[in-house]
Amino acid sequence: MKNSRRRIAHSAAISAILAATAGAAAAQTTDVQELVVTGTRGAPRTVIDSPTPIDVLNGAELEKTGRAGAFASLQTLVPSFNLPARAGGGISTVISTGGLRGLNPDQTLVLVNGKRRHKTSLINSVSSLYNGSVPADLDLIPTSAIGRIEVLRDGAAAQYGSDAIAGVINIILKEGDGGYIGTSWGQNFDRSDGELWQLNGTYGWALGDKAQLNVFASHKSQLLSNRASPVAPNIQIYPRLIPSGLPDPRELTVDRLITLNSGVLPQIGTNAGYNITYSLNDETELYSFGTVSRRVSDLPFTFRAPNSVNSLPQIYPEGFRPNLVIRERDYEFAAGVRGKAGGWDWDISSTLGYNRATENTSNTINASLGPSSPTVFYVGALRSTEWVNSLDLTRAFELESAGNLQVSLGAQHRRETYRVEAGELASYQAGLYVIPAGQPFAGQRPATGAQATPGFQPSDASSSSRNNYAAYGELGWSPTERLFLGAAVRYEDYSDASGDTLVGKVNGRFEVTDWLAVRGAVSTGFRAPGLAQQNYAASSSQFRLVSGVLDLLQIKTLPVGSREARALGAQPLTPEESTNISLGFTLEPMPDLAITVDAYRIDIDKRIAITSTLTGAAVSAILVANGLPGSLSGQYYTNAIDTRTDGIDIVAIWKKDLGDWGALRASAGYNHNETEIRSIIANPPQLSALGPTFVLFDRLSQGNLTTAIPKDKIALSAAWTWNDVSVNLRQTRFGKYTVRQNLAANDRSYGAEWITDLEVSYKFRDKVTFAVGSNNLFNNYPDAVGIFNANLGAGQYPGTSPIGFTGGSYYARVQWDF
Repeated sequence: MKNSRRRIAHSAAISAILAATAGAAAAQTTDVQELVVTGTRGAPRTVIDSPTPIDVLNGAELEKTGRAGAFASLQTLVPSFNLPARAGGGISTVISTGGLRGLNPDQTLVLVNGKRRHKTSLINSVSSLYNGSVPADLDLIPTSAIGRIEVLRDGAAAQYGSDAIAGVINIILKEGDGGYIGTSWGQNFDRSDGELWQLNGTYGWALGDKAQLNVFASHKSQLLSNRASPVAPNIQIYPRLIPSGLPDPRELTVDRLITLNSGVLPQIGTNAGYNITYSLNDETELYSFGTVSRRVSDLPFTFRAPNSVNSLPQIYPEGFRPNLVIRERDYEFAAGVRGKAGGWDWDISSTLGYNRATENTSNTINASLGPSSPTVFYVGALRSTEWVNSLDLTRAFELESAGNLQVSLGAQHRRETYRVEAGELASYQAGLYVIPAGQPFAGQRPATGAQATPGFQPSDASSSSRNNYAAYGELGWSPTERLFLGAAVRYEDYSDASGDTLVGKVNGRFEVTDWLAVRGAVSTGFRAPGLAQQNYAASSSQFRLVSGVLDLLQIKTLPVGSREARALGAQPLTPEESTNISLGFTLEPMPDLAITVDAYRIDIDKRIAITSTLTGAAVSAILVANGLPGSLSGQYYTNAIDTRTDGIDIVAIWKKDLGDWGALRASAGYNHNETEIRSIIANPPQLSALGPTFVLFDRLSQGNLTTAIPKDKIALSAAWTWNDVSVNLRQTRFGKYTVRQNLAANDRSYGAEWITDLEVSYKFRDKVTFAVGSNNLFNNYPDAVGIFNANLGAGQYPGTSPIGFTGGSYYARVQWDF
């Protein structure tokens, strides 16, 4: 039976899987015998038969989590996936950033229908976790479009190319007749804030007897939540009166809840898409799919009190809160033709992806321009594109007494572009205004640039591009029904300084008995530095612990090729290189119970990371000498470290027919993951010359990679269906973690936390489903930080907490199937 599955024709099998996915949209969990197409080319395999570990999630599972987007749903459904509530500040709050096996998001390759998904133009700059990563944003794919997600938890660069160091997330779009429209609404228990409204719809129908069209749409509206506290009465918000020096009378009546952005930030997004196939004849098929998105993200920044040299009383006598709005336009379109000729399955495709983020800030000021400063600024824009052209060939050979051999070959061309567009002059201009006599701070010069988010300067603007050419070969050999052996090799050549590379992979699976099999893989991989990592330049404000005080710093991310970065020791970026080893076994001790256990080790050399925040008089002097304000701190990307990640994944899936009492499906997952730094490059001479306090990759930066992510995670779920009633219960435990600082006395450790999610639904006349649910049912919060900014009343909880820091929420959902 297993061999017969492996001999299914490739294109026909994929179509069958997609159709089955759409037809099973109401299923509770994935069957352990379901076929998957990720991990080995050629004929699909079952999850349990795969030589490498794969998680499979259908679209219905994602919808039943009640969460906003695919990334947030993966957090509770995939044990080795980690999604912090907030990776950092600035534009890092916009990107949905989660990583597999403790690695960066851009070390996992995202595919849609097996085709490479483009990256966002935004970059995780000025963040704590995943700093510098430029991932593909799953939340720009309509959730209603997702038929299933296959998560390959193994290095696969030799099969799929750059970025697949940690694994692959393959999103397979729905196909088939019928559809639904549904909406959900919810908000937080505490303060009744964070209101979330979602609308999803999909419909598919046949166009004659040769074509099939499916369309999808999703809309999300997320409102603000806030967990800051009012500042104490002794905190001075207004400057003292002149000349008496007495407190301003307004101190007695002012609203002391001055921070409003300590929580989930507002966002509105609309995604649409389609998936179409057309049969030219019995052996050839045209296909196309695509998505189009518009998203507006609202980033309210920290309150600027009147008691500051940068708050001009002529404009903002009560202080102000700068506000950054990022408007994104995103699309991806793929088209191709696939068929069968001479025994070979072939596929020729072209995919174009585009993302543009325009930034505007309001309710702010460039105080260096004085009272004549504008209060609204165009900050600039970021744009990225990826154009991928691929040829894939695969054929199965029966070798008589030597079993079956699957041969796959392919070639690919990819062109990437990245552009940083400068903002308007007033957004970065260095004015000459001096605070006049008779006012607080008389004689001082305010900071330059729009507060919170200065504009991209002309020197920051850039336009870069590169071409990539790749060729691969893959063999899958089954000499007997019990043994599978696989091998893959891939050559890639970049037109920029990334150069060329050759990587490979071998894997295998052996069935010891009908219910026990062992499997393993060894592979090498790579990840070329992103164009954004090489060319991004911007300033943003971020809290940093300096001398034990949580201070708001203006931090400039410097392009590695800029004069100021080179003056601080920057070198051209080179590709990351990895070695991935995994070994595990699978168990099927009884019908409908499957258990997989996989241990792994991932070594990454020349890993790209952000430097320490370089701040102080010596750094300011270098920045000023290169035409930048002395008030800035600097950082840049570099191949800083070699790391080793060790871990183990355990996943079990079980289902039980309860007769008159319905059916029960249950799953349990466990991941333990630890990363250590094996070596750090030496300080460049330019930094060493500044003094012993300047460290390229300091203790805080090291901790963000090694201790700031929970070392283990347990994911338990049970889905009970009885007639028209369904109950879905999930329990997730996130292990303890430690956020390090440069001074060990300021380290903070956070204990393990259990989170309970529950949804109860009722289906009326097989058409309309009503559901109510809760995420974080018992309203759990992470441990308090203990060190926070008393002047702002913010920072009580760690923003990187995997359980968030706004407590629990509830929601209601209704869906009409047709």
